Amino acid sequence: MTRTVEEAQWLLRAGRIEEAEQVFMRVLDESPFDLQALNIVALAAIRLGHFHRARDLLKRAVAVAPDHAASHHHLGRAEELIGDLEQARDCYQRATALSAELPAARLHLAAVLEKLGQGHAALVQFVRVMGDQQRQGRWLDPATTPPALEPLVAHAAQVVRNGSRAFHFGLLEPLVVEFGRSELGRVEQMLRIYLHEEPPAYIDDRQQPTFLYFPDLPTTPYFDCRLFPGLEAIEAQAPAILAELQALLGSNGGSNEVVFTSAELAAQNLRSHRGEPGWTGYYFYRHGERRDANGAACPVTSAALEQLPLCRVEAHGPEVLFSVFTPGTHLLPHRGVTNTRVVGHLPLIVPPDCALNVGGEVHAWRQGRAVVFDDTYEHEAWNRSAETRVVLIFDLWNPHLADVERAAVAKLVHAIGEFRHEVEAA
Repeated sequence: MTRTVEEAQWLLRAGRIEEAEQVFMRVLDESPFDLQALNIVALAAIRLGHFHRARDLLKRAVAVAPDHAASHHHLGRAEELIGDLEQARDCYQRATALSAELPAARLHLAAVLEKLGQGHAALVQFVRVMGDQQRQGRWLDPATTPPALEPLVAHAAQVVRNGSRAFHFGLLEPLVVEFGRSELGRVEQMLRIYLHEEPPAYIDDRQQPTFLYFPDLPTTPYFDCRLFPGLEAIEAQAPAILAELQALLGSNGGSNEVVFTSAELAAQNLRSHRGEPGWTGYYFYRHGERRDANGAACPVTSAALEQLPLCRVEAHGPEVLFSVFTPGTHLLPHRGVTNTRVVGHLPLIVPPDCALNVGGEVHAWRQGRAVVFDDTYEHEAWNRSAETRVVLIFDLWNPHLADVERAAVAKLVHAIGEFRHEVEAA
């Protein structure tokens, strides 16, 4: 028996598939529950059109090894070819849950969901599997695609392209009806850029958002503060805001949180010449969620912030915080996600040798004097002193966006984020 199995496996490795199948049939006669033989013989049956025999063999394989992902995938193929699409869907789902190393199972799952009329669920699976494979240099073209999967991969690429476009542009339709298409021309161009239908045309090559580029906005590393309603008023409140901050620092810093939520991110982005770097925040908003207790502890600060054009996007923004750099902390150069949002600083505790560098232009913070910058320019910040540095950070809408454009961006960014979560969880 051992020699027979070894012979079958050797033939399989040598690419002599039909001979290997014949030998595996002999293995199965002698050992009816051999997992490899069950799968190989079942696949041979599928190729010959014997779908019911394949299903019987694969049900046996699943009973023998319930956690063998490939058996569930192959059983799904048999069920699909017989015409039982719901059973096929369940088998494919089990296979993908058991193993992330079976892209063909996820591809077949997407195709079956599409046949069942579950278009959005199919799109999510197609996006997931195409993204997973293309990030590894696979399924980019016929040369990087297994021949047996090529027609389905080509179909998947088309579904991703057309489905993503329909999904994202569909979100704009209620606004188009309300305000007219002419008011949303730049938003539609932003979507075309996001979907890679046209390249971005950067006015200033230093500006390169990592996520979403809104076209035809005036560009500058630093903004004229007069463009932002409420900014002059918050500067006038700087002494009272500083007093609230000092009260927090006197009570061990209040509810400070680390800004980078993993040690890996902190190690990638922070340095210090004075021991361990440290960046923490006392948040008034984080990912768009208001921290009521923190706001209640700082009523003057909270009231002043609410007068600003904060960039409000459900589950995303604004980020508003007392930003604390420990002595020696250096935030390394990086870029922000979108030029629809800009970042304001109100410096409160500023020791010597603390500064911000945006697009190669250095700005030294001055206590109580606000600065607003476009963080899609490469930027960095440092505290080279031996003391703590604190600024109040707040996310604002780009002042050159119309109200309807802000509403559209907020809706789209939230929807894109939800869709991404669906894909990641698939």
